[in-house]
Amino acid sequence: MSAKSVYSIRIPVKFRKMMDQMDDVNWQEEMRNAAIELIKSKSRKRLLKDAQELRGQMISDVESAALIREDRNAR
Repeated sequence: MSAKSVYSIRIPVKFRKMMDQMDDVNWQEEMRNAAIELIKSKSRKRLLKDAQELRGQMISDVESAALIREDRNAR
């Protein structure tokens, strides 16, 4: 079983003709790499947004000095 799947796209005929004229470009590889980079970028942005939302929900009125003192006193 393959670890890859197929995803098809439609492009205007004008651009397909231009692609056909460019024999030196491996379009399959170029489009695959572009899609993977876009997916990674969007995924990182979504993870950052989720982390920022979680950070916003955290209690922020506690001073770090109080937390350090509490931790030291617990030893």
